[in-house]
This record gives sequence, C-alpha cells and structure tokens, in this order.
Amino acid sequence: MYTLLIILHIVFALFLIVVVLLQSGKGAATANIFGGGGAENVFGAQTSVVLNKITTILAAGFIITSLLLAMLSSKSSSSIIEKELKKSKAPISQEKK
Repeated sequence: MYTLLIILHIVFALFLIVVVLLQSGKGAATANIFGGGGAENVFGAQTSVVLNKITTILAAGFIITSLLLAMLSSKSSSSIIEKELKKSKAPISQEKK
C-alpha cells in the first residue's frame, strides 16, 4: 500500500510538472515567436481551460497522496534511530569505580 502511494505520488508530481510547463504565461504572445505555441496544437483552442482543469486535478491528487503518505508514516511509533539501536543492541558495560 505504501509503495503504491509513493509511486502514485511520483506520477502525480511528474505529470503536474509537465502540465505546468505546458501552460503559457502572461507573455504568451512573445513566446509564440520563439516556438512556444505548441500546446495550442495539441489541445485545441481551449488550451488554457483544459490545462487549468488538468492542473487542478493533478494538484488535488498530489496533495491527497502527500497527506496519506504523511499519515501512514506517522503511524510507525519508532524513529529510524530507534530501529537501528534495536538492531545493534550492543551491550553497554557499566563499570563502577
């Protein structure tokens, strides 16, 4: 379950990065001069509407997976240091002087 959530979280993150980079900024007119208008060819005339909806869905999925991963990782009561100390269990000598 935890591994599946991590994979899903990474997928959401990568797709979110791609979709945000596809969106045109405020200087879209100058970006088209240098070949930045490729997104309109892929999604049609309503590019900004489609990309905004996709961004909203991906961001919601990213936040939900983030919260689920945080809740699952907080359920383990011991820290990594405590786990390593339990593994080593080196005897500690207590000498009285």
